[in-house]
Amino acid sequence: RAVLRRASALEYKIQRRALRKEDFINYIQYEINLLELIKKRRARIGYSFKKDEIENSILHRVHSLFNRATGKWKEDVQLWLSHVAFCKQWNAKHQLSKVFSSMLAIHPNKPALWIMAAKWEMETRLSSESARHLFLRALRFHPECPKLYQEYFRMELMNAEKQRKEKKEFEQAKMDLGEFNYSEEILNGEMARIIYRDAAQKIKGVEFHLAVLSIAKLFDFTQDLQKEILDSLQTKYADDPLTWDYMARRELELGSLPSTEHTTKQMKVSEMTQREERCCAVFEEAVRAVPTEDMWKCYITFCLERYNRKTNSEELKQKRLERTLSVFNKAHESSLLPEALYKQWLQLLLESNLFEKATEVAETATKRFSLSVETWQMRLQVLIQVKSDDVTRCFEEAIKHMKSKGTLPLWILWVEWSEGTNSKEDTEALYQRSLHATTHAESVTMKEKYLDWTYRNGGYKKVRRLFTSLCENRPFSLDFFRKMIQIEKEQESCKMLHLREYYERALREFGSTDPDLWLDYIKEELSHPQGKPENCGSIHWRAMKMLQGHLVEDFISKYTLLQTGHL
Repeated sequence: RAVLRRASALEYKIQRRALRKEDFINYIQYEINLLELIKKRRARIGYSFKKDEIENSILHRVHSLFNRATGKWKEDVQLWLSHVAFCKQWNAKHQLSKVFSSMLAIHPNKPALWIMAAKWEMETRLSSESARHLFLRALRFHPECPKLYQEYFRMELMNAEKQRKEKKEFEQAKMDLGEFNYSEEILNGEMARIIYRDAAQKIKGVEFHLAVLSIAKLFDFTQDLQKEILDSLQTKYADDPLTWDYMARRELELGSLPSTEHTTKQMKVSEMTQREERCCAVFEEAVRAVPTEDMWKCYITFCLERYNRKTNSEELKQKRLERTLSVFNKAHESSLLPEALYKQWLQLLLESNLFEKATEVAETATKRFSLSVETWQMRLQVLIQVKSDDVTRCFEEAIKHMKSKGTLPLWILWVEWSEGTNSKEDTEALYQRSLHATTHAESVTMKEKYLDWTYRNGGYKKVRRLFTSLCENRPFSLDFFRKMIQIEKEQESCKMLHLREYYERALREFGSTDPDLWLDYIKEELSHPQGKPENCGSIHWRAMKMLQGHLVEDFISKYTLLQTGHL
C-alpha cells in the first residue's frame, strides 16, 4: 500500500500540464531505489520467481519515464547519460542501443558521446563493425577531432589483436579456418594505418602524432606502423621541441639489459647512467638545432625528473645533480632559461648549500626580469635564507623598479622579515610607508596586518588609536573590522559601546552586501552584559532597508532561526 501510495503521488506529478524535470527525476530515482530493494530482498530470502511480473514491469516503467524526460528536455546531456548508466546497470542491451541512437541524433556535436557509443559496441556487444560505423559517422560531423581519430585508431588495433588471438587459438586447436575469414590486412593493423594517414593530412601538430604513437606501442605487432609514425614525426616536425623530447626520452627504453640473477647493483647503475647520458646527448643536439626556451625547458624538465627519482646509489644521485645544475647554467648563459625555472634552480642550489651561486643567480634573474614581482620575491627569499646584509637594499631596489602596482607580495615579505629582524619603531615606520606606497586595493591587506601586529606588540590602547587613525582613509575590508571586534571581545572589560562603534563603522561600508554582519550585531546586543535587546528592532529595520535583492530573504530566514534559537 505504501509503495502504491508513493508511486501514485509521483505519477500524478508527471501528468500535470506544466511538467517539471525534477518530478521525473524523483519518480525515476524512486523506482530505481525500489528495484535495488527488491534485489536485496530476493538475495536475502532466496526467492527468484515472478521476475517478469515485478522487475520487468518496473524496468519498463523506468525506460518509459526516461524516454518521456529526454523527449521533453532533449538538450540535457546528463539526463541521457543517466539513462545510459541505468541500461548498463540492468544489462538492457537492446534498449541501450536505441538510447545511443536517439542521443547521437540530437547531440551529434559532442565527440565524447560518439566515443562512448562506439566503445560500448566494441567492448560489450563485441561488434567491431558497428563501432567502426559509429566512428565513421562521427568523423563526418567532426573531421578534425584528434580524440575521435585516436580512439578509432585504438579500436582498429584492438580488433586486430582480438582476431590475431582467435586465429592463434584455432590454429593451436588444429581447427579448420575455412569458415572464418581472417583478413591479413586487418591482422597486420592496416586499417589503423589508413586511419593514421587520413588523420595526419587533416590534423596538424606534434601532439597528435605522439598520442597515436603511444597507442601503437601498446600492441606488439605494430613495429612497422610505429616506424612510419616516427619517420613522419621527424620529417614534418623536426624543429618542434616535443619531437626532440620524445626522441631523447626514447633512449631510456632502448638497449636495456635483460634482468638476470647475475646482474649486480653496480651493473644496473652503470647501465642507467649510460642510458641517461644517451638521452642527454640527444638533448644537447636538440638545443643546438632548436635553441628556444621551450627546448631548454624540455631538457631541464627531463633532468629534474631523473634527479627526483629515488635511487639507493649516491653516485648516480650525485651525477644527476651535477648534470641538472650544468644544464640550468647552460640555459642561463644562453639567456634562454624561462622565468618559472629560475625558482627551481635556486631551490636546487640552496638544497646543495651553494649559497653564493644562488645569490648570484637570483641577482642575474632580477636583472633579466626586472618587472617581475615573483622574480624579486624569489631573490629576496634567497637573501633572507642566507642571512645576507643586503636584504634592505634589495627591498628598496625592488620597490623602485616595480613602482607601486602589484608590489603587495614584496611589502608583505618586507614587513614579515622586519618583524623578526628590526626594532618595533623601524617595523612601524615600514607599515606606515607601505600604506602610502601600495595601491588602494592592496593597502587593505596591509591595514589588516598592521592592526594585528600593533595589537601583538603595542597592546589594546595602541591598537584602538591605530584603528581610529586607519578609519580615516578608505578602502577597508570586512576582516579589518572583524579583527577589531575580536580584539575588543578578548578584553576583560569588553565594552558594548566600543563594539557598537566598530559594528556601525563596518555597516557603513558593508551593510548593503553582508546579512551576517547585521545578524552578528543583533546577537551581540542580545548576549553582551551591557547590550540593549530593545535595539534589535531598529537594527532589523535598518537591515531590511539597506540589504539588496535576494540578500533580504537570506537575512529574514536567518533572523527567524535566531528568534527560534536554532542559530
